[in-house]
Amino acid sequence: MKKLVILGHGTGGTIIATKMRQMLPERQWEVTVIDKDWQHHYQPGWLFIPFGIYTRKDCLKPKTKFVPPGVNLVLDEITGVDPEKKQVQTKTGVFPYDWLVIATGCRIVPEEVEGMMGPGWGKEIHNFYTLEGAEALFGKMKYFDKGRVVINIAELPFKCPVAPLEFAFMADWYFTINGVRDNIEIELATPLPGAFTKPVASQVLGDLCREKNVKVTPNFQIAECNAEKKYIKSFGGEEVPYDLLVAIPPNFGAQFLMDSGMTDPMGYMETDNHTLKSKKFDNIYIIGDAANVPTSKAGAVAHYEADVVAANLQREMDGQPPRPDYDGHAT
Repeated sequence: MKKLVILGHGTGGTIIATKMRQMLPERQWEVTVIDKDWQHHYQPGWLFIPFGIYTRKDCLKPKTKFVPPGVNLVLDEITGVDPEKKQVQTKTGVFPYDWLVIATGCRIVPEEVEGMMGPGWGKEIHNFYTLEGAEALFGKMKYFDKGRVVINIAELPFKCPVAPLEFAFMADWYFTINGVRDNIEIELATPLPGAFTKPVASQVLGDLCREKNVKVTPNFQIAECNAEKKYIKSFGGEEVPYDLLVAIPPNFGAQFLMDSGMTDPMGYMETDNHTLKSKKFDNIYIIGDAANVPTSKAGAVAHYEADVVAANLQREMDGQPPRPDYDGHAT
């Protein structure tokens, strides 16, 4: 029996497991998905939690609802991958593979910014890129009625490039309906040269920011966070004061992949931009946020990548070379 192992059962891993189970004969191929969390997180929903629109219950469902028949779901913590031996190590076992798909996403690493994880974390410094962070931010936003709200993007890449702007616009709406908008300044401090990544969209969204009285501070490369004096500082020496800091910290890949010596310095798998196959290791494909392809880290990207990954896995299993069909497309 040949073995396809998929690491991660988020959006990308779930789609690949479904597609490959439909494509591969069950008598010949065993399909296994490994993930440490029994709950599926609808991550786009975290953006709505700080405003009381969604709750935890709206964003969580059991992963078992999304496991196709004939796919083995293993709930365990992955501790390492040995690409030479072609095996995955977890806390409780070893899983050999013939082909491996890495769909482990990415995570926030606030400790990479000097001072961010200090005494202000969870008090005046919050995030909405984790479920717990979004819930804590809801508690802070609920009674915030005066002061400066600063949304800071630490660096690229990060999950869902439009989310910080969405937060800024939703904050404008939220404080307006609560009758306190006139007492609150909203500022987006970003390393980008404008409000967004694409020039035309950046101009349109920049105009919308001005219309909504949301200040955009471009080219801001954060160097430190001073929680005691409540300001962030750029490498160029520019200081932005805050009363509430909504942080988008650096995003890194999975720690176990870094520990296995398989990634670039930020924990991302070095991936062929067009085939989505690993550049360094045999019989490995990468999908979603775990890859270092130059496209957005978003669920829509994983959906389009899945078609290419599934087709190329099938081709290689049939003895054919992979096709360079991925063009970076996303909705």
